[in-house]
Amino acid sequence: MAKNQQVDVRHYDVILSPHITEKSTMLSEHNAVVFKVADKASKPEIKAAVEALFSVKVTGVNTIVVKGKTKRWRGKEYRRSDVKKAIVTLAEGQSIDITEGVRG
Repeated sequence: MAKNQQVDVRHYDVILSPHITEKSTMLSEHNAVVFKVADKASKPEIKAAVEALFSVKVTGVNTIVVKGKTKRWRGKEYRRSDVKKAIVTLAEGQSIDITEGVRG
């Protein structure tokens, strides 16, 4: 387990939700979990938030900004929001059960 870090309210603002797709499920075989994170969140902030909220040891964080697409609905164009994702690699033997949620 990771060091007993104090859970801060800001940690809940950094990690928005898990990103569950077929591709992210395949990453779980390689000890990685994908989260949607705040746009301004840095890699050290993401690492600290995941370690504090889920009590795991993080070995690496990779971030991706997915640009929003332009779509049409009823003839009018609109633009989807940009989304920042973080691929969090966990230490060997560590895991996060996303369906369980955050432990109190």
